[in-house]
Amino acid sequence: MVQYSSLDATFAALSDPTRRGILQDLRAGPASISDLAARYRMTPTGITKHVRLLEEAGLVVTEKKGRVRYCRLGTNPLEREADWIRNHQQMIEGRMDRLAEFLDRTKGTS
Repeated sequence: MVQYSSLDATFAALSDPTRRGILQDLRAGPASISDLAARYRMTPTGITKHVRLLEEAGLVVTEKKGRVRYCRLGTNPLEREADWIRNHQQMIEGRMDRLAEFLDRTKGTS
């Protein structure tokens, strides 16, 4: 069973286009907070707030080397979230199939 708190943290982190962009950028390799801030025309403090939410969801890991904080992709492969989405998709598709069957059965009775 998936813990909703982990789902909540992941979906909250993914809800922002800047955070999704950061994840996309980190696919190419680690980047410093300063690099990300420049890329998104934000202050280091602003980008750090985005990175913190990604880190809480396990999507990003940060590491300080000297005076520079680097970000890289985390270990959350989004499998739990994908399973949750698939399960709900199957439930909705089942409901739609039952609705279609009901409509077909009742089509000629009105």
